[in-house]
Amino acid sequence: MIATPHRQPVRIGAGAGYSGDRIEPAVELAEHGALDYLVFECLAERTIAIAQQARSKDPELGYDPLLETRMMAVLPAAIRNGVRIISNMGAANPLAAARKTAEIARSLGLGDVKIAAVTGDDVLDVVRQGNFRFEESGESVASYSDRLVSANAYLGAAAIVEALAAGAQIVLTGRVADPSLFVAPLIHEFGWQMDDWQTLGQATVTGHLLECAGQITGGYFADPGFKDVPNLARLGFPIAEVAADGTVLITKLPQAGGRVTEATCKEQLMYEIHDPQRYLQPDVVADFTQVRVVQDAPDRIRVSGGRGTPRTDTLKVSVAYFDGYIGEGQISYGGPGALARARLALDIVRERLALTGVETRELRFDLIGVNALHGDAVTAGHAEPYEVRVRVAGRAESLAQAVRIGNEVETLYTNGPAGGGGVTKSAREVVAVQSVLLPRAHVKPAFSLVEA
Repeated sequence: MIATPHRQPVRIGAGAGYSGDRIEPAVELAEHGALDYLVFECLAERTIAIAQQARSKDPELGYDPLLETRMMAVLPAAIRNGVRIISNMGAANPLAAARKTAEIARSLGLGDVKIAAVTGDDVLDVVRQGNFRFEESGESVASYSDRLVSANAYLGAAAIVEALAAGAQIVLTGRVADPSLFVAPLIHEFGWQMDDWQTLGQATVTGHLLECAGQITGGYFADPGFKDVPNLARLGFPIAEVAADGTVLITKLPQAGGRVTEATCKEQLMYEIHDPQRYLQPDVVADFTQVRVVQDAPDRIRVSGGRGTPRTDTLKVSVAYFDGYIGEGQISYGGPGALARARLALDIVRERLALTGVETRELRFDLIGVNALHGDAVTAGHAEPYEVRVRVAGRAESLAQAVRIGNEVETLYTNGPAGGGGVTKSAREVVAVQSVLLPRAHVKPAFSLVEA
C-alpha cells in the first residue's frame, strides 16, 4: 500500500524528549496543534536494558513506565483530531505496549483504533552467538556472555513506514534511531524513495531538531541574564511544518511558554553531533555542514540544506551488561569552617575504607558544590562556600561490599567532624552499555497490527 503524496506541509509535534518528560505539552499539541503526527521519543542507551529486566520478571511488562499515563492523557484528543502517534515507548516489549494501548483505547470508548508494534531490534541471540568485539573497548563480547542483559539494534524508518501504509494510527517501536521516528511519517506522506539520500539527509535534520522536544523551544538553552527564555514552567514542545522537499519550519503554539529562535535551533542542531559531515543513521549518512537556519517570523525558524549519502552496511547495536555495584554515601556540613570539616570527613572515610578492607575497584571522593564537576584544578581559588555536601561513591564486585561504602559515611554522624547531617546512602547494581556493529542482514524488522 503506497500513500498518496501529501501536497501540504506535514505537521509533526514532539511529545517527549526522554522517558520521564512532561505530559501536558503533548496534550496541548494534540488538542491545539493541528498536527498530522505526534512523536514521543522516550529511549536512552540504558533505558531499554532496564526495560528488559522488567520484562524478565513479567512478560507483559518491559514497555515505557509512563506509557499508560501518556496514552490515557493524549489519546482522546489525538483520535478526535486525527493525529497519528509514533513512539519508541514499546522499549523492550512493543507487542505488550500495543496490547496495553488497545486496552486503554477501549476503556476510553474511542472506537476502532489500529495499533502497530514494530519488532526486530532485539538481537541478543545473534550477538551472543557471534564473534563480535565492543567498539569502545575492543574486548570480545563473548567474554561477557554470562553478564549480558540485552542487545538492541538501532532500526531505521522502514518498518514504521510499512505500518503507516497498513493504516496504523499508533505505531509503537522498540529501539529505533531517534530521527527515524520523525523521518518515517515524512517518507510515508510524501512518497519519498528509501534511497533518496539527499532528501533523507534533510529529513534527518528535522528529526534531530525535534527529538529532544523542549530543548529546541528554549529548555536546555535557557541561561538567565545571557539567554533568557520566558515562561519555562509552561514550556511548549516544538512543531515542525515540513514541505515536500524536506525543508522544515520549526515553531510552537503561540500560547505556550518558551522561545524558538535561530540560536535555539542551532544549539539543538549541534547537540550530540560528533562529525556534522557524517552523522551516521540507519536510513542515511546525513551531512549537516550546509544547513541554513533563518528566522521567518517570531517563533518561526526555517531550516534547509541538509544532505545525505548512502547508508552504511552495518547497524549500531547497544549491548547492555551487568558491571558490578555502586555504593554511595552523602553528608552535609554548614556554617563557618564547613569546607575544612568536609575535607576532613573525606579523609576519614578514605582511611576507614582501607582499614576495614572494603573491596572496591573505583572510588570517588567529592565535595558537591566545590569540586564534584570539574575537579580541584579548575575550582581552586573560588570563594569558600557556607555549606557543602560530601559524597563518596565506589564500584564493587558485590552488593555487600557496595553497601559498606555508604555505611562508613553514615558513621560520620557521631564519629567524624562536628555538625554533619542529612545523610543518605544507597547501593545498586550497575548496568553498563557498549556497542557493536552488526551487518544489516542479521536484523529483520517487522510490524504486527493490534485492533482496539
